[in-house]
Amino acid sequence: MSMTQNNQRLSGVLLVLLAAVGFSAKAIFVKLSYRYGVDSISLLALRMLFSLPFFLLMAWWAGRNQTTARLTPADWKLVIAMGIAGYYLSSLLDFLGLQFISAGLERLILFLYPTFVLVISAIFFQQKITQRDVIALLISYGGVVFVFFHDVQMGQKNVLLGSLLVLASALTYAIYFIGSGRIVGKIGSLRYSAYATLVSCVAVLIHFGLTRNLVSLQQPAQIYLLSLLMALFSTVLPVYFLSEGIRRIGSSHASMIGFIGPVITIFLGSVLLGEQVGATQIVGMLLVLAGVLIISLKPKVASLNK
Repeated sequence: MSMTQNNQRLSGVLLVLLAAVGFSAKAIFVKLSYRYGVDSISLLALRMLFSLPFFLLMAWWAGRNQTTARLTPADWKLVIAMGIAGYYLSSLLDFLGLQFISAGLERLILFLYPTFVLVISAIFFQQKITQRDVIALLISYGGVVFVFFHDVQMGQKNVLLGSLLVLASALTYAIYFIGSGRIVGKIGSLRYSAYATLVSCVAVLIHFGLTRNLVSLQQPAQIYLLSLLMALFSTVLPVYFLSEGIRRIGSSHASMIGFIGPVITIFLGSVLLGEQVGATQIVGMLLVLAGVLIISLKPKVASLNK
């Protein structure tokens, strides 16, 4: 491997690591914002308002090449559907769930999305679920149960409701993940991410307009700062970093590096939010990571490697 290839690989690893840190910090920004009394819909709207100009710039940058493939009406329908599922519904359910559970439990539940991908693929695409897959599923969800009871023991209310909301968020993200595979190769990961996130911005703002009024956007200065930081460091930059990182090192290696995400969230939750980290939570985290790793390392179909 040449020096240039080495540098590209190292930079790719760094970009994916930065993306993992950014995505993991989102729950921390949300939990900090809730301390100032903001509601989830208004906070999500502020996040998208601050993100919108950057995603418009990203969409222009990704589509500036005249040789870029044009999207057909069917492509646009898929992009819109995935934008609504992956960045609107998933974010909305996640923000609602974070009102009731710790940042650490939230990240571990979200991390279960590959298990939903496995089950959905088996139901709709006849992908066989093996005994190994079943064991991995049991390990993963067993780990979440550990952390769930950790939150209950800490005296948090409505932990079940919060967990179910975030679990639904993981499900909608799995749908987005599967749908993305049908189009991302055609238009490019950066361009697709920009378009899908723009769709989600519009959907969130429509939701806000139907359920809130502009007075809801009048928040303390701390909320504006946290929303801006979340937009930059947990939305826009991670999307770009992950897209560029995947281009340099491939999606399989990027997904392995992403396993550090739950660890980062639990660490940040302990340092910045004062969330207690006990043996139960650590064991649960390790079980979830082990189960998802088993599924993620599942041998690929031979034709995919041609």
